[in-house]
Amino acid sequence: MAGAPNSCAPAWQRKGVDLETDHPFSCYRSPHPALVTGRPSLALSLRSTSALAQARDPLPSWNEGATKASILDFVARVTTQGGPFFVPVEQRIATFDNDGTLWVEQPMYVQLAFALDRVKAMAPMHPEWKTTQPFAAVLDGDLKALAASGEKGLVEIIAVTHAGMTTAEFEKIVTDWLATARDPRFKRPHTELVYQPMLELLAYLRASGFKTFIASGGGIEFMRPWTERIYGIPPEQVVGSSIKTRFEIKDGAPTLFRLPDINFIDDKAGKPIGINEHIGRRPIAAFGNSDGDLEMLQWTTLGASGARFGLIVHHTDAEREYAYDRQSHFGKLDVALDAAAVNKWAVVDMKKDWKRVFAFD
Repeated sequence: MAGAPNSCAPAWQRKGVDLETDHPFSCYRSPHPALVTGRPSLALSLRSTSALAQARDPLPSWNEGATKASILDFVARVTTQGGPFFVPVEQRIATFDNDGTLWVEQPMYVQLAFALDRVKAMAPMHPEWKTTQPFAAVLDGDLKALAASGEKGLVEIIAVTHAGMTTAEFEKIVTDWLATARDPRFKRPHTELVYQPMLELLAYLRASGFKTFIASGGGIEFMRPWTERIYGIPPEQVVGSSIKTRFEIKDGAPTLFRLPDINFIDDKAGKPIGINEHIGRRPIAAFGNSDGDLEMLQWTTLGASGARFGLIVHHTDAEREYAYDRQSHFGKLDVALDAAAVNKWAVVDMKKDWKRVFAFD
């Protein structure tokens, strides 16, 4: 509007604004409910999506502060047509870790809980497991002995519980388990223990022309059956670890059969490789929470031209969720936390930065 004050301009376009402390935008409205929940809505038109991108506050579950401001300012920079940091829509790629970044990863990774339950369900067909490690440790509930089996033991458990079936059969097993399994602390389905502030962030980025991807150390076919329903991220935008698969004709029909051999580990240095192979574009924004995400954040933000953004979710809220970092067995955040300060990545202090953690709070 001619003559109107430029209060809605990006922070970097306004004079006298401190990017470290000032809120970069002041003219947002609440996001569309369908996008806040991460569930796609066919009724959502391009017009309403565009309006959402200019809403007053697209991140209502985030407290005002430097972290929220840095997100809003970055999006303003890369979406302002004619601005010095403008990024075309096709290049607006954002990658998100899953465990500990989008949903709860304590007291153990959800997929590990799934694998342990699978061992118990399959045990009647394998009486030898009662005296064979690491299976005996699982059946006895001896987590110390299970941990002692190390990576070799966990790989063996994954191989046995995730293979020997078609991809369609595995998808049904995962879907059925998620429908009935409950988190031991919150007594809720795991798919309800997703972070509301991150759902809002996903929705905000998509409304701003970003394509959002998951890049997780978790199994790609463990995540794909439910990520679109929970996060609004379709299966083709999920990058993860995988086991080998064989094409075969079964009962006259073509199938993909899962084999007990590791194909690819999408963790640590594997994340940039997986992103490159699956996406084919370098992200301009990456979001993680642990040392396993370090290389993804480095690949996204370092040595690249234009505006780049990295963010780490730091679990600091033992009351509403969990508090852990450098000494945790799951989601260890040590080297990446130190790197965040050096590389100027945003760090979410969960206790300070989030008004609420879950939708049910």
